[in-house]
Amino acid sequence: MAASKPYMVGHQEFAALYGVEPQMVGQWLSPSRAALDPATAIVVSGVRYWPLGFACRYGNTTTRFKQVNVRVKERLIAEQGEGWVADTRDQLPPIVGQQEIIELFHLPAQGNLATAIATGRFPEADWLLSGSPLWLLDTVIEAVPALRESARSLPWDLDETVAEALRAGTYDGPGSVVLTRGRHARKGL
Repeated sequence: MAASKPYMVGHQEFAALYGVEPQMVGQWLSPSRAALDPATAIVVSGVRYWPLGFACRYGNTTTRFKQVNVRVKERLIAEQGEGWVADTRDQLPPIVGQQEIIELFHLPAQGNLATAIATGRFPEADWLLSGSPLWLLDTVIEAVPALRESARSLPWDLDETVAEALRAGTYDGPGSVVLTRGRHARKGL
């Protein structure tokens, strides 16, 4: 499964590639600057993530050239293990975070998932980006038999409708949108 895992970045990793604070990525995304198109990212559990290939090319697309820190890029690749470089969001496989997993299994509470993760019963995350664990949808689905076997009371029944929406890129449940904060939230964006 590891070979099908693309290299990814979140806000912190994107910022590190260019030697800026993570808040700068938010500024690049802001409607007032519009330096970074939000459509270039995928949204997982309400947070944007980009393919590493796009993030590294971004500096060449801006009016002010930004140089990628090659050492940071190499470190990110080493931390993420075996994988491949995707350039666009359309090349990415279905990726889920905790909000999508809770919906996928209709878990009664976030604590159920947190407990499964903390006790090692849930599969190890494929990525840890900007402090958040992310999984390939296939990693989660392949773990269903083991989750059922180790469960005391939860059935870990997979909602195929949610799984299919995640595969098709049409999922619109919890975590599918970024909740705008700050001054732009007041403008109803």
